[in-house]
Amino acid sequence: MRFAPVALLLLSNVFMIYAWYGHLKDLRDQPIMLVIVFSWFVAFFEYCLQVPANRIGSQYFNLSQLKVMQEIITMVVFALFLTLYMRQKLTMDYLWASVCLVGAAFFMFRNLSFD
Repeated sequence: MRFAPVALLLLSNVFMIYAWYGHLKDLRDQPIMLVIVFSWFVAFFEYCLQVPANRIGSQYFNLSQLKVMQEIITMVVFALFLTLYMRQKLTMDYLWASVCLVGAAFFMFRNLSFD
């Protein structure tokens, strides 16, 4: 059950990234109010996954660990979204930012035991 939050956060991030950035490709010519309502609709499903992920995750991780985990998952999902869906290239700056997050994860999880 410890890894259920990771799976839920991965799925929630797919919805979140699309709600935040998918409209730049798919709804480019639509009125902004329509885009906002559509993004809220998509974000609803993100929250349906993220809230349980945090609720379950809080049984195994502290809030700081959950936050760093969320950020790393966001960077991974965003990298896939950026390259596969938006057809844009990742830069070396993105790689360096990701390395910094790996460092953050190390410090947040270095004392975690998997008993």
